[in-house]
Amino acid sequence: MQPKPINILSIQFANEISQQEIPLFRGAVIHSLENKSILFHNHEGEKFRYAYPLIQYKRINGKAAIVCIGKGVESIHDLFSSENFQYQIGEKTMVMLIESIHTHQEPIGYSDEIIHYKLRNWLPLNTNNYQLYIKANSLVDKITMLERVLIGNILSFLKGIDIYLVEQLKINIIDITSQHLATYKRIKLMTFDIDFETNITLPSHIGIGKNASVGYGTLTKITK
Repeated sequence: MQPKPINILSIQFANEISQQEIPLFRGAVIHSLENKSILFHNHEGEKFRYAYPLIQYKRINGKAAIVCIGKGVESIHDLFSSENFQYQIGEKTMVMLIESIHTHQEPIGYSDEIIHYKLRNWLPLNTNNYQLYIKANSLVDKITMLERVLIGNILSFLKGIDIYLVEQLKINIIDITSQHLATYKRIKLMTFDIDFETNITLPSHIGIGKNASVGYGTLTKITK
């Protein structure tokens, strides 16, 4: 299977935000659009759209950013047509200034070479598998469990952009560089920073795993 080119559009703002403000930034953008596009908020009426988020809200180099993937790129005109870039983020009113817009096609699929990535603020554990992780007998068992979760997360991303692998997806977690507790919607969750290698190409700055739409599980390629 040859890599499939996928459109990626990144909007970098000049405004600095904290990690905790990313969900507020997302909410402010959605409010300004008056529910024009489902891909901005991932809801269909009162129901949640259970699919990979194609529009994601980020903090890149300390600044607010939006990353659009595949069909999400087609919806970005709703953001610009609203002509409303004054957002209420928590107690702060911010006039968002666009610093740069970058669009390109990213080939996604199998690679002849093993590629290394960093994954930051990744949320692999839910209530059930958290208990299994804690009770695992060894570090090897824990890493094996995390690798299974990561494979599932990456396959979910690929499904969201209509890519289905016919050969084995290989994942090897090289290092767990950090793990700590984060609070999202008043729930404490364990986040991981990991380095891993895989046999497929993936775009930098996309989200992998739970809460990918609000800056968790942000992926970056490690260049040699």
